[in-house]
Amino acid sequence: MKFIPSQILYLIQDRRAQRNLGSLVKFIVFLLFFITLYSFLFHVLMEREGQEFSWITGFYWTLTVMSTLGFGDITFATDLGRIFSLVVLLSGIVFLLVMLPFTFIQFFYAPFLDAQSKSRAVRAMPENASGHLIIVGADPVALALASRLGQFNFDYCILVPDVHHALDLMDQGYKAVVGDSDDSETYARLRTNKAAMVVVLSDDMKNTNAAYTIREVAPDVTIVANADSGESVDILQLAGASHVYQFMRMLGEMLARRTLATGTRSNVIGSFDELRLAEAPAQGTPLVGRTIRDCGLRDATGMNIVGLWERGRIETPRPDTVITPNSVFVLAGTQEQLDAFDRFAGPPPPVAAPVLILGGGRVGRAAAQTLSQQGVEYRIVEKNPKLVGDGDHFVHGSASDLDVLVAAGINEAPSVFVTTHNDDLNIYLTIYCRRLRPDIQIISRATLDRNINVLHKAGANLVMSYSTIAANTVINLLSPGKVLTLTEGLNIFRVRVHSSLAGKSLMNSQLRQDTGCSVIAVVRGEKLEVNPDPHAPLDDADSLLVIGDATAERLFMESYPG
Repeated sequence: MKFIPSQILYLIQDRRAQRNLGSLVKFIVFLLFFITLYSFLFHVLMEREGQEFSWITGFYWTLTVMSTLGFGDITFATDLGRIFSLVVLLSGIVFLLVMLPFTFIQFFYAPFLDAQSKSRAVRAMPENASGHLIIVGADPVALALASRLGQFNFDYCILVPDVHHALDLMDQGYKAVVGDSDDSETYARLRTNKAAMVVVLSDDMKNTNAAYTIREVAPDVTIVANADSGESVDILQLAGASHVYQFMRMLGEMLARRTLATGTRSNVIGSFDELRLAEAPAQGTPLVGRTIRDCGLRDATGMNIVGLWERGRIETPRPDTVITPNSVFVLAGTQEQLDAFDRFAGPPPPVAAPVLILGGGRVGRAAAQTLSQQGVEYRIVEKNPKLVGDGDHFVHGSASDLDVLVAAGINEAPSVFVTTHNDDLNIYLTIYCRRLRPDIQIISRATLDRNINVLHKAGANLVMSYSTIAANTVINLLSPGKVLTLTEGLNIFRVRVHSSLAGKSLMNSQLRQDTGCSVIAVVRGEKLEVNPDPHAPLDDADSLLVIGDATAERLFMESYPG
């Protein structure tokens, strides 16, 4: 009963509902006209046959025939009357049994259901909401961020303008709200002045408008914005954005840091204070063919192998794990320990050919700029003439053309970056390059998270996701040092020691056996203990730096919630 007044109000206020209701009224008037006409003709024909009936009987006969009830108590005796009866019967089938239900459903019942669905959509945060995060937009980055926020127990909402989109997100398990990103009333309803952060993830112009509007409602809230172009960074800051990131550029830079052509054995890919995280290929080192126990790395460097990449699959290193030529070490230690590893593993083989970059867009150019800063030669393959620059660094043509790839140096290149914005094309090019060069290092970009595993299976050694990089960047702003992405599917995250672990040593905690994660450092006060003593007891005031893939991380957070 409570819904009936709101439904009537909806029919009165909504313009589309008003038009539909008007059409329904016109149809009913049209139907009443034919019922009246048939009743009048009924009297005319009956009088010709010498029968007399009241006007009520005429309407009664018309409705029983049109509705196909046909009681048979009143009938015509002539062929003309029977023909008229057939006309009334057929028109009744069309009007009452076909058009009326269809019209009623389309113009009344469907709007009723639509209004009922819209009533489920959330348009405001609770009055006591505070410390939440507002995400403006619902692209893959926004959804990845929402998933990560839920994993780390941050309250959030995703702002979208369309009701049906919001309901779809709610059905998928996300917290979605409806509102316009350029309306100050929207941010007032979302309690933006009490929010911890607002993240705007639309195009540069919409982000600028949203940031400027947010500042009217919440002058002090932290606003994080994505900028597609470098020229928009200053404009977004002037509009009120606290932090402006070019996530596409960040992705290209992270891809470039993964190449094997840097001239050193170990490649630093992340850091926590003095702790360095690095990747190092096993190929060409004296460690190939040995087990972790017998390789002598711990004795020579004091450093642990915290993970092993095997063609896109992260493995937890065990004492009896055999190091293969395809293995890529994930190392954790200080800079001095990494230098010791480089000396222990020996000098890398010289690189005589440039790195190949397939795609000259923002990601590919950012990767090229980073390689140039590292002193690494590169070639960009791009078929769009507008993106092809001058000089020897560019090869114009399709990356799926063998002649173009050969001319670019696919047969000699140590690494190839697949950086197009189309995941289907990236998968195609990854398979193609792997068939052409089984020994080459392939580093690929993924736009959608669901294609990460497919790219690994296609032959990519490493895959980096645009959405995951952006999501983890925001998480680190909310809680500095909370999570660091080494490569897609492998993260380092910081957590407080759970009460169930207090007083236990790492050796006795069974963390690696139970969750698949490895503790690479312990933070005790202001001191960071890299590769901590496995026999030392943990204190509930300590924090752990833990490394693991996505599955292991999720299992750890479920087993030891923060």
